Amino acid sequence: MPTVLNPYISFRDNAREAMNFYQSVFGGELTLSTFGEFQASEDPAEAEKIMHAMLTTTQGLVLMGADTPNGMEYHPGSSISISLSGEVEVELRGYYQKLSADGGAVTVPMEKAPWGDVFGMCTDRFGVSWLVNVNAAQATPAT
Repeated sequence: MPTVLNPYISFRDNAREAMNFYQSVFGGELTLSTFGEFQASEDPAEAEKIMHAMLTTTQGLVLMGADTPNGMEYHPGSSISISLSGEVEVELRGYYQKLSADGGAVTVPMEKAPWGDVFGMCTDRFGVSWLVNVNAAQATPAT
C-alpha cells in the first residue's frame, strides 16, 4: 500500500452521527472505535465518544474523524487535521520530522500506540495539524 493523504475531521460529541451521514453519502465501509474501547479517557462520559472513525470507499476515498475530548479546545471551522498513513516507517518518520521542524511542534511523539501501530501528531509552522500512522501489520521498519 502506498503512502496516502486524507482528511481527518474533528467533531464535538457528534462524530458517530456525522460519519454515518458521510457513509450514506459516499457508501463504503465505516469502522468506529470509542475512547472506552482503548481506555483512552479517564472521563466515563467520554467512553462512547468516537476516538477514531474511518470511512473507506471502493473508489479509494478515505475520510477519518473523531470526537474532540472534553478537555481539548474545539473550534468549528478550524477542525481538520491531515492524516498520513502507510507502511514505510522511515518515509513516514521523515515526513513527521520535517513537518514538526522549523517552527513546527510535536504534539504526540512518534511511538507505539495502544492499537499496535506507530503513531505521532505534530503541528507545522503554518498551524496545520498532522497525524502520522505507520500500519503495524505490514510495516517496513525504520533503519
